[in-house]
Amino acid sequence: MASQKRIAKELTDVTSNPPAGMTISLPDDSDIHKWHVTMDGPSETPYAGGHFGLIVRLPAEYPFKGPEITFATRIYHPNVTNDSEGSICLGPLKPGNWKPVTRLKSILEAIRQLLIEPQPDDPLEPRIADQYKNDRRDFEKTARSYVAQYAKGAVKFSDATGTEETTTKRSEPEQPRRMMGQE
Repeated sequence: MASQKRIAKELTDVTSNPPAGMTISLPDDSDIHKWHVTMDGPSETPYAGGHFGLIVRLPAEYPFKGPEITFATRIYHPNVTNDSEGSICLGPLKPGNWKPVTRLKSILEAIRQLLIEPQPDDPLEPRIADQYKNDRRDFEKTARSYVAQYAKGAVKFSDATGTEETTTKRSEPEQPRRMMGQE
């Protein structure tokens, strides 16, 4: 029960005062343990102009057990797996580093900061980290091509099986959005 109260309080906080460039919603209003986050690529980065989906899964033991946060949108980044899983390497999310006092808002802000300042010395993708360190220009070119291919238009949230989900509720007033396949 304490878990539900903590999650509800944090959800209220991030939906009423979301981190910069983000909107947070529940794909299913009856399940506060799964959130959809839409994050705009930070300006002055190769991710600028992109819209990235993050899926936040909160365990029943939250906050004593940390969340699982993954990219639903493919992204070319040394700290995110270059596959459909979208796993993120971020210190506070590692099981041994998670602290119950940590707030989801600060984790979401840290993920956005990771797009501004990748951590190539703690990569999930060593090849991409090497490219980031040794050939920044080519790294940025490839990252921008991923944005053009995967992160333009409406964000699609898919689980690992490829089942597509949509977000119907947003933390901001609903803006008309053109969906793929609708003219």
